Amino acid sequence: MRLLAGLALVLGACGSTPQPANPSSTPMPPPIARKEPHSSTLHGDTRVDEYHWLRDKESPEVRAYLEAENAHAERVTGRTIELQRTLYDEIVGRIQETDQSAPYRKGRFEYYHRTFEGKQYRAYYRREPGKPDTENLLLDMNALAEGLPFLALGAYEVSPDGRYLAFSLDKTGFREYTLQVKDLEAGRLLPEQIEKVKSVAWASDSRTFFYTVDDDTKRPYRVLRHRLGDKSPDPVLFEEADERFRVAVWRSRSGELLFRGSFSHTTSEVAFRSASAGREDWEMVAPREQDHEYDVSHRKDELLIRTNDRGRNFRIVRAPLRSPGRDSWKEIIPHRDDVMVEGLDVFEDFFVLSEREMGLPHVRVSRFDSDETERIPVDEPVYAIYPGNNEEFSARAYRFRYESLTTPDSVYDYDVHDHTRMLVKRVEVLGGYDPAGYRAERQWATAPDGTKIPVSLVYARGALDDGPARMLLVGYGSYGYPYPTTFSHARVSLLDRGLVYAIAHVRGGGELGKAWHDQGRLENKKNTFTDFIAVAEHLIASGYTSPSQLAIQGGSAGGLLMGAVSNMRPDLFHVVVSLVPFVDVLNTMLDDSLPLTVGEYEEWGNPNERDAYLRIESYCPYTNISKQPYPTMLVRTSLNDSQVMYWEPAKYVAKLRANALGDNPLVFKINLDAGHGGASGRYDYLKETAFDYAFILDRLPAAP
Repeated sequence: MRLLAGLALVLGACGSTPQPANPSSTPMPPPIARKEPHSSTLHGDTRVDEYHWLRDKESPEVRAYLEAENAHAERVTGRTIELQRTLYDEIVGRIQETDQSAPYRKGRFEYYHRTFEGKQYRAYYRREPGKPDTENLLLDMNALAEGLPFLALGAYEVSPDGRYLAFSLDKTGFREYTLQVKDLEAGRLLPEQIEKVKSVAWASDSRTFFYTVDDDTKRPYRVLRHRLGDKSPDPVLFEEADERFRVAVWRSRSGELLFRGSFSHTTSEVAFRSASAGREDWEMVAPREQDHEYDVSHRKDELLIRTNDRGRNFRIVRAPLRSPGRDSWKEIIPHRDDVMVEGLDVFEDFFVLSEREMGLPHVRVSRFDSDETERIPVDEPVYAIYPGNNEEFSARAYRFRYESLTTPDSVYDYDVHDHTRMLVKRVEVLGGYDPAGYRAERQWATAPDGTKIPVSLVYARGALDDGPARMLLVGYGSYGYPYPTTFSHARVSLLDRGLVYAIAHVRGGGELGKAWHDQGRLENKKNTFTDFIAVAEHLIASGYTSPSQLAIQGGSAGGLLMGAVSNMRPDLFHVVVSLVPFVDVLNTMLDDSLPLTVGEYEEWGNPNERDAYLRIESYCPYTNISKQPYPTMLVRTSLNDSQVMYWEPAKYVAKLRANALGDNPLVFKINLDAGHGGASGRYDYLKETAFDYAFILDRLPAAP
């Protein structure tokens, strides 16, 4: 999916660390990409792509063009260098640089990670509960990253007996992970190295694990089994032939079962087997049926299943292990039209539902031995609440995380029997931050078809005392993913300078359940764009901001949103920030050799079908660039992006330069050493955030 990383980018930034510039008195013109017509015809429609040649990643000419764009970006933003440094120092000054996460219990140990002042990455540890002197360093990402411009951790699975750690690393940003195994008792790596691994699940013997590998389009499609020390080829246990589906393996919280799932954007299929290492067959829960999604948990002699077979917002059923099929399903929680069941966590004595109602998330806890059920109360108008680390099946307490636009990330344990919660850990905000100095609120905008669109806002108290203020409005609106209303240490720097931060929870996301997603995908995709425009118009009409004070930002599929609304209403926005933007939708969805394409037909449509082709063509940002004035823009990408290939924003910028009227700046910044999520080191990431914020602050006037 062009998904979670894109959202992370919206909350932060991507790109290269800013460097000092030497601006001359005579402005240098931007690089102009040459035109080389490349034509293709489908459904009687001939398209000419003059920048198709930029797809050749190995071409010296392409590399030179990207480097020229970076040099131009450096010249244009040179005047913000001091502001970038100031912002970076402010952000770092709010962070407890040397810190430890809340430990969580798994088996005989409790696990946690630490950060250290001046170090880019986490180090992972464990210890016996209550015995600090038993601490053991499991994985030091800083040591592993030495000499590398990028490093990301994928799988991280400890064997049931606690002796072995299976982990995977991506060293380029292309999201190709290599699996390794560490003997935690001996403190050494085993010879095992397996390429292109996505998910891992240990068998009960702690010497055998199951794993999935990617095909050439980065789709996890095979399940294999490996025994430590066995040098013979690993047997393929399952291969998913349908290119829409991605495969995963995982171990139940009970530890007794292994699950194998095949998932498309609309349909799922799950099988299970004993977690023993024997050659047992997988038993299907329910064979796939188009548009039927479900997931499965285990408790004692039954399965608990979250399913949308009776309604888009899901219900909860139970089924006996000996007869798991749909004929045996017995309802526990019925489908509700106004409540989306986003997740199910099952424990020995209780189960927990992650729900969403009226755009807000809730956590509901229910006990198996009684009719007791309770939503954990929340008293803020805008917030995020979601599961924490819950590894112990026999747990008495449920761990959840809570944060809001004004409250930093907080870890709680909720005692299911006493109905009490204990704060385990709250991330510190240094520098005198006081949440009482800021106001968060919800608004509702009205879309052209009358639909009410939720809007979340946060700003410093007093920011609106003198009338409309500068604003950063963000959005996403794809894959049914709700835009997170979480805390940001960095955002405080914008709020303290009088900016209002707003989130448009447009259709295509999941804020109001599955129907909200359905109303913003496929033939309804344009609702995402008109919703965003309606939110901007509402905020202007309500006196929060004005067009000359309004900046907008989106990443990945949110970058598609930025491109579409910039084409539709360039007069409405003063600054646009697009991060790894999915802007060449038509060409990408016509290339089934690319990662994600076939699987995403269910989100965007298959343009090999005429109706879908015409629909995508009508809103594709790259296709619809025209001769008109465009707002000031910052476009960012990464050379090793596997989600949105670098050439999409490169072509988009080249075409904008050839068509945009007026002299508003267009800055294109390419991180040459990262992927979809931008820089992997936390300090580099914060420098990138400072770069983005400096651009916005520099280009937004203080008054209309």
